[in-house]
Amino acid sequence: MPQPDGRPGGGQGRPGFGDLFAALPVAVVVIDPDDRIAHANALAEQLLNLSERVMRGQPLTAILPPPEATHDRGGYGYAVYDTEIATARGVRIRVDFVEAAVADHPGWRTITLHTAAGSHRLGHTADRIGGARAAEGAAAMLAHEIRNPLSGIRGAAQLLGPSELTHLIVTEVDRIAALIDRMQEFGDTRPLPLTAENIYPLLDHARAVALAGFARGVAIEERFDPSLPPALINRDALTQVIINLLKNAREAVRNERNPRLVMSTAYRHGITRSAATGQPRVPLPIEICVIDNGPGAPADIADHLFEPFVSGRREGQGLGLALVDKLVRDMGGIVQYAREGTPEATVLRLLLPRGTI
Repeated sequence: MPQPDGRPGGGQGRPGFGDLFAALPVAVVVIDPDDRIAHANALAEQLLNLSERVMRGQPLTAILPPPEATHDRGGYGYAVYDTEIATARGVRIRVDFVEAAVADHPGWRTITLHTAAGSHRLGHTADRIGGARAAEGAAAMLAHEIRNPLSGIRGAAQLLGPSELTHLIVTEVDRIAALIDRMQEFGDTRPLPLTAENIYPLLDHARAVALAGFARGVAIEERFDPSLPPALINRDALTQVIINLLKNAREAVRNERNPRLVMSTAYRHGITRSAATGQPRVPLPIEICVIDNGPGAPADIADHLFEPFVSGRREGQGLGLALVDKLVRDMGGIVQYAREGTPEATVLRLLLPRGTI
């Protein structure tokens, strides 16, 4: 395991690994094969209110008790989203807890702690859910108040007879009505019927819809895990989610010389989300990703992508990803946004519960 040393004297020249490790914008703790803390960066010291010198050599459970029993993971990573942990100083922190093995160093692991302010890409923060609920209420009210006047305006325009202006009025009324229809979907709070389904026919259908329409002329690569078990989903909801994500990805690469879209699936061990109070956490092992080689979301809205009426495009309405978030939550899953890989690509990741047939 490499050591975080090699700091250049006087802070001059190329930064050493220790400088880079200390400057990471996320709290990181390194664990050795004996389950003891080997290193902690500056944000970890701040979050846990302990210096690295004090933590080094201490058992992990004495400083940062993991949120759940982590034995028998078979060498896979481990992640628990939106969980509360009591630190060694008795302070309770709410974080996304992600543990990963260090490649080529058996027994060594890293633990990253994403606080509520930085966990928008991992779980559902209270602000994000609260914003979605507010949009649901506003959508229901607007749909009720606007639909009837729109019908009257459209009918009156048609009575005026055919002309360029009446055509313009009817076109704009229809456009607003379509927007209201999309907003009204937020107001549907009925629970979705969920069944255990093979997701691949649905992914194939969504891909065919994209290639026949908005993604025509752009290759959509598939990187599928053929052994993936059934997921607990609503067929219509998941199809709509994938189509929305593909449409969003196609828009993101419209200015790329060589646009690339990728659909991938994988089975992720150890991924869970919080359930109702007093209930066990819910595993989310089914991963579906839609990836594009576009520039990603503007930095000033990246934290708010799944909130209603937030869009990185001037002509965007900011409802597509918000609806994706709602439908995925209705299926008991979570959706994440990230920039990953080399070269960097945009990843929209769905994590869903496993179904039982």
